[in-house]
Amino acid sequence: MAQLVARTGRHLQRYNGGCRLVAGYCYSLLCVFVSLSYLGLEEGIDYSTGTATATAPPPMVVCIPFKYRNALENGKSTYEKVVEVLMISSTSGPGLVFPKGGWENDETVEQAAVREAIEEAGVRGELMHFLGYYCFSKSKNLQDELCPGGVCKAAMFVLLVNEELQSWPEQSTRQRSWLTIREATECCRHPWMRNALEEGFSKWHANEIIISKPKEEENNIISI
Repeated sequence: MAQLVARTGRHLQRYNGGCRLVAGYCYSLLCVFVSLSYLGLEEGIDYSTGTATATAPPPMVVCIPFKYRNALENGKSTYEKVVEVLMISSTSGPGLVFPKGGWENDETVEQAAVREAIEEAGVRGELMHFLGYYCFSKSKNLQDELCPGGVCKAAMFVLLVNEELQSWPEQSTRQRSWLTIREATECCRHPWMRNALEEGFSKWHANEIIISKPKEEENNIISI
């Protein structure tokens, strides 16, 4: 099995109008949350491939990895499925973040998100849903010559995890934590990430449960 290596450097990094385009799971010091439900789809962007025309900036990518855990219901003899999200330790301070990274020229936005999940969190899975379009800005000490305004954009996806790797590129600097939604919101390093979790992921997941419950009810509850 070939050893996984994280991409480094920015020679393939995408920029648009002074903005660094970010893929994977996002983190920042200051953020402004903008959802597709408010803006609508940007004209000129093909969201199925992550490509864009010259008339619109390409979307940036962010994902929330999640899985289900069977938990015994209080006072009952049945199990219920509890959703947990995966967060990783930040390399720049306390608190937890979702994996993120740059979207590069030789990959689609979806491929970038999947790659960052592997490199930073050591998980593989299936992209389930596109949550929305996000903008956030960096603090002055984190800006660079290619991103003078410190402004980044990212498109966030939901990733259903089906494999946790025992070895991954950034395991020496990252610790993984599986958390409930409530625990994750309390541990989020950045407010915008908390908004994405509560307003984006939680609402999407609640809607998915309503849709799928009639078909899965018998399989989700196990008598003991």
